[in-house]
Amino acid sequence: MTTAVKLLLDLIAIPSINNNFLENNKNLTGENRISNYIKDRAKKAKLEIQKQSTDCGRDNLIVRLLPKGKIKNRIILAPHLDTVGVSTDAELNPKRKSNRIYGRGACDTKGSVAVMFNAIEKLSKHKDRPINTEIVFIGFVDEECDQTGSRAFSKLHMKADLAIVGEPTRCRIVTAHKGDFWLNIQTKGKSAHGARPELGNNAVHSMAKCIDILETKYANNLRKRIHPTLGHPTINTGTIRGGRQPNIVPNNCEASFDRRTLPGESFSSIQNEIRLLLKKNNLNVSISNLKNFNCPAMETDPHSPWVNDFMRLAKQSKPIGVDYYCDAANISVTGIPTIVWGPGDISQAHTTNEWISIDQVERGINLLSRFLLSLP
Repeated sequence: MTTAVKLLLDLIAIPSINNNFLENNKNLTGENRISNYIKDRAKKAKLEIQKQSTDCGRDNLIVRLLPKGKIKNRIILAPHLDTVGVSTDAELNPKRKSNRIYGRGACDTKGSVAVMFNAIEKLSKHKDRPINTEIVFIGFVDEECDQTGSRAFSKLHMKADLAIVGEPTRCRIVTAHKGDFWLNIQTKGKSAHGARPELGNNAVHSMAKCIDILETKYANNLRKRIHPTLGHPTINTGTIRGGRQPNIVPNNCEASFDRRTLPGESFSSIQNEIRLLLKKNNLNVSISNLKNFNCPAMETDPHSPWVNDFMRLAKQSKPIGVDYYCDAANISVTGIPTIVWGPGDISQAHTTNEWISIDQVERGINLLSRFLLSLP
């Protein structure tokens, strides 16, 4: 068993469920235990260690491998330490079956944590480690909910030549991901007795019309906006709430929508186009951002020097994009060329029987180690 696989098994056995998914169970929630485990290993490897406080009350872990000489370059390895919740405690017990490792976080994203941190451990003992490139491991908290860990990153004012954000991409280099806005749309009506509905104005009926337009006309228009790696933006109706009881005409209704975005789209532009389309259909609504913060799309030039070098080493000729949102955007907005990369398949993320193949872990550690050794 390789050291990266052994590390992954250890990490899965340490619960780090995001606090928002499991209340009042300090034995299973929070990233502190997994952070302490990595910190202990970092001390043995004589790496520099620090923590960064965040708005969620939990700390990012920062581990630095200094180069032999003066720092002229910097690369960031940035997986997240939290996981989603579990259906049963059995998901917290790592299991090896044939060529797979099972357990919560196996691919999302403790596989990336194991590969990235183990690569630094190995490099710290290597006689040919980079002369002028500092390698920084940042274990982010709260990626699975509000990304407060990566949102705090800008406060570090850290400059870097490349950031690699750990997510299960099957060890393929992702240079773009979609953004995500959660929209709240409200319709207003007039209450009346259910026996005389003609005396009222049904807000739920108005919302039904809105949803029909957004899921048909608007969605069809979105399909015409094509990005070379991300495809088209999408909209999905997630929830709807309205009325109090069957015999009252509802005077209000609200629904939430997931709107996946392309680079260049903003909440303001989306709000305006939706409001205008609904108004043309005699529907007046109010629209707000449920998250109260931005989740922009991310896009990095694949011809950026270090990105191009990594792609060449990985024998990948074309960049790819992904539909999901992750920490990468919050690093990219600081001006650092950022990519998403890691072992495992996103289709396994958040599943009851989450797993990652051992081949992916070994491919990840081999590829990343070779890339880090190639740095100046």
